[in-house]
Amino acid sequence: MISLSELNGINHSKFVEVLKDIFEHSPWVAEKVWTYRPFASLKDLHEKMVFIVKDATYEEKLALIQAHPNLGARLEMSNASVQEQAGVGLNQLTSEEFNQFSSLNKQYMEKFGFPFIMAVKGQMKTVIYESMQRRSNHHKVEEFETALKEIEKIAYFRLEELIKIRSVHMSKKRTVSYGKGDVFAYRTFLTPLTGVKKIPESDFKGRSNTVFGVNMKIEVGGQKLLPSFTEGDNSLVVATDSMKNFVQRHLGSYEGATIEGFIKYVAEEFLKKYDHIDTIKIIGEEVPFEETTTVSVNGLTQSDLVFKHSRNEKSVASIEMVRDEGTIDIVHQSSGVLDLQLIKVRGNSFVGFIRDEYTTLPEDSNRPLFIYLNVGWEYEDTGDSTGSAPYSYVCAEQVRDIATSIFHDLESPSIQYLIYLIGCRVLERFPQLREVSFQSQNHTWDPVVEEIPNSEGKVYTEPRPPYGFQHFTVTKEDLENSKELSGEINISK
Repeated sequence: MISLSELNGINHSKFVEVLKDIFEHSPWVAEKVWTYRPFASLKDLHEKMVFIVKDATYEEKLALIQAHPNLGARLEMSNASVQEQAGVGLNQLTSEEFNQFSSLNKQYMEKFGFPFIMAVKGQMKTVIYESMQRRSNHHKVEEFETALKEIEKIAYFRLEELIKIRSVHMSKKRTVSYGKGDVFAYRTFLTPLTGVKKIPESDFKGRSNTVFGVNMKIEVGGQKLLPSFTEGDNSLVVATDSMKNFVQRHLGSYEGATIEGFIKYVAEEFLKKYDHIDTIKIIGEEVPFEETTTVSVNGLTQSDLVFKHSRNEKSVASIEMVRDEGTIDIVHQSSGVLDLQLIKVRGNSFVGFIRDEYTTLPEDSNRPLFIYLNVGWEYEDTGDSTGSAPYSYVCAEQVRDIATSIFHDLESPSIQYLIYLIGCRVLERFPQLREVSFQSQNHTWDPVVEEIPNSEGKVYTEPRPPYGFQHFTVTKEDLENSKELSGEINISK
């Protein structure tokens, strides 16, 4: 095993030697990824290697696929392949199982011209065999792409085995951390956010940042802080009041335009300042302000001086960074929008659910639906999250507008389906994202007056205290499945 910092520091030949079989018998991937050093994380290294493979020629991709051994075969293969197949028992097949795998492998190879490839870690022999049977019916182009995706998974598993992830090791130690919450900071005339990608669902073009407000929570940790807990020794303690001042003063020197960029800047500077601190986590929530209007010779216009505090939804971002043998690595980053509250007055149904002796809820084919949404997203490349390249930055306002657009268009059978489609649309508009996650709640009002003469309206009151909630993550695989089923989805594109 090797640490990420060690991998970043070794020479070219040693680097290639270490990584040559991450992609089976294909050292050319390691050769090319060398130029992308240093790598911020295991995930960053994997993404760069995957990019190189995707950018390769068809012939290079085919050679990569053909470099893999048949599953269950008794042939020469890399040590990694030997361990992977042994881990699921493919090195201990009975005579009958060996003949079954050999026969199916032969059929597969004759049809496609390359071996069946599957990331077998954690799988069972029966599942692998059934998958081989099913995929043997695919078209060659489809199976070619499937094989490459499985190779990407295999590469990630191999990197996990190879590289010591500092954050994993630290998590096994005693938790030693402290911090400061509700650190409010406001700045006027921050750098405006301009040049963002335009999408059909939103007219959002950027932020003036004339008033920029953020509420921060900062948490720091490290084993050198242990004596402050066990002995009352404060010699290495940074006072939480100092943390507050550090955050607020650095807002004055921040030159970017987003919360994501600001918390990354603060986290890096804090670890540079206090080299005995090993970890830092920061969450930044927007304190939203809205523009107001004023009377001018041209009628009502937007004021560039007066803003009102908003109680509506707000953007949020978080980052976790770790010091690892002299380097500072990002181990997690996410962005999101909090407390988006939407009411759709008709066109929502909830029918077909289980009815038994515990069911008192009536089916409703046309109900109002009042939902709370927290939406989060993660980038394939954390560098896109800061807004330094605005076209690759995902704005909370645009995600909000996608959610409202989908909600409007969809004849919604459930909140679950609604958030699934919102997530797919966000990933479609912003392919730089890896996944979109949801925390949703149903706060639909209870009816009081069901019929009003000469009106389609009704009277409602607040719902009873218990509420339903959903947690769900939408991935790029979901997006591909959604595209395949797009003809069956009752929503306009």
